[in-house]
Amino acid sequence: MKIAVIGVGEMGGAIVKGLLKSDLCQADEITISAPHEQTLNKFKDTGVSMTTDNKLAAESADIVMVVVKPNVAETVLKEIKAALDYQRQQLVLVIAGLTAEKASEILQKDNPSLPPFYLVVPNIAIAVKSSMTFIVPVGATSEQQEIVVTLFDKLGTTLITQESLLSAGTNLASCGIAYAMRYIRAASEGGVELGFKAREAQKIVMQTMKGSVALLEQTGDHPEVAIDKVTTAGGITIRGLNEMEHAGFSSAVIRGLKAGAK
Repeated sequence: MKIAVIGVGEMGGAIVKGLLKSDLCQADEITISAPHEQTLNKFKDTGVSMTTDNKLAAESADIVMVVVKPNVAETVLKEIKAALDYQRQQLVLVIAGLTAEKASEILQKDNPSLPPFYLVVPNIAIAVKSSMTFIVPVGATSEQQEIVVTLFDKLGTTLITQESLLSAGTNLASCGIAYAMRYIRAASEGGVELGFKAREAQKIVMQTMKGSVALLEQTGDHPEVAIDKVTTAGGITIRGLNEMEHAGFSSAVIRGLKAGAK
């Protein structure tokens, strides 16, 4: 499978790193493009093909990923449009705020056909094959859709969803990475106050989070059921939980998510 990634900033670069760690394709089957060679040079020792010509990157790929900022999205899509084979290629659009309607308008050629394309929202954990990725297929057959879903399943977990939920998904999973990191920082600082060295505290908190996720995945329990298992009457766990709730813990998380969705 030949894959082109147009735009290798933070998110595009993370996608390339994830692809290189996967068994989806060989390094020489990946072509990346960016306007500046300095951006490309961070991948110079990986074996991927590199170019500053977006059309050249797009024309020979089976899957073309456009991972650019919204302010240049229309320019880039119009630039590569002539080089795309709408009958053979699939287009993955990782572009914040781009709607299916606007993408269709930009991609329209002289005839009414459009390539199968996907509005996709991953998060930066895709670099280590642990992304939560939302996919909205547009004009794709079930067979075509399976190819793209399988690709992103190799880079984490995927959810086929509707376009109206992409903003919410961005808040819950993409922004959610930052929220989770902030909890790790706060809990680690608390661990230092309790007497652990900073690195020790961070290691403890991260492993505790990994263990929490693993338990929920394997048992299928609701988080509150798992909480009940470690919360004894009059114990330190319930005292800690109640103190956090008095400070507005759950409310703050929900309000933060809702604020990001406005």
